[in-house]
Amino acid sequence: MNDLVSIITPCYNSEKFIVDTIKSVQKQIHTNWELLITDDGSTDNSIDIILEFSKLDSRIQVFKITNAGPAVARNNSIKKAKGKYLAFLDSDDLWFPDFLSISLKHIKNTEGFVFSSYKRCEENSLEEVYMDFIVPKKVNYNDILKTNSISCLTAFIDIEKLGKALMPEVMYRQDMGLWLTYLKKIEYAIGIQKPLAIYRIRAKSHSRNKRKLLQPQWYFYRKVEQISFLKSIYYMIAWSINGLKKYR
Repeated sequence: MNDLVSIITPCYNSEKFIVDTIKSVQKQIHTNWELLITDDGSTDNSIDIILEFSKLDSRIQVFKITNAGPAVARNNSIKKAKGKYLAFLDSDDLWFPDFLSISLKHIKNTEGFVFSSYKRCEENSLEEVYMDFIVPKKVNYNDILKTNSISCLTAFIDIEKLGKALMPEVMYRQDMGLWLTYLKKIEYAIGIQKPLAIYRIRAKSHSRNKRKLLQPQWYFYRKVEQISFLKSIYYMIAWSINGLKKYR
């Protein structure tokens, strides 16, 4: 049980994608995992699909909340996690079969936080939309404030070393908030250069539309991280420039 991985998945109206997401977990080479799915009041058939999977695979656990948002949904699953490690997979994304095994191999000799590169594909056909996103070899707290190169679907954390922490319950940037919490404790998170996952680029994705994220990003700097006004301006400029580079 020492290598049990708790996988945190929020779900809201993901009936089109949740089957592929769950199957990508079931295909993992490393089989000692628990998949904790918190459904946030889906109005489609998502919850019925997930419940059918849970009846056949005891490693899949299902929880229900009602329209509380992705941060609350993720935190609900984090609170129930029993593993030594935490991993995150949204209900429309996919892992390659070696995601867990390679992440486990790399995390052994680190401070307890690794993440990996990933492919970026169109939501329905899974055709590549952009070049693979190749992550830096390491990032620290200040790096993440400039650009969040740790995608939620590849973050992998040793909570036996770093402790269990929750995401800030804000509408946007909650994943970045959790990474920063851990990066205040350690010097670096270590990046794995090989793409180990597939991120679906949704047509209405907020991460793709940086203008919609300007206000939430500013709020995050000033209210969540409580960064000074001038430093927040500096980080906003860096974040905007890096965001344009990321989605070329």
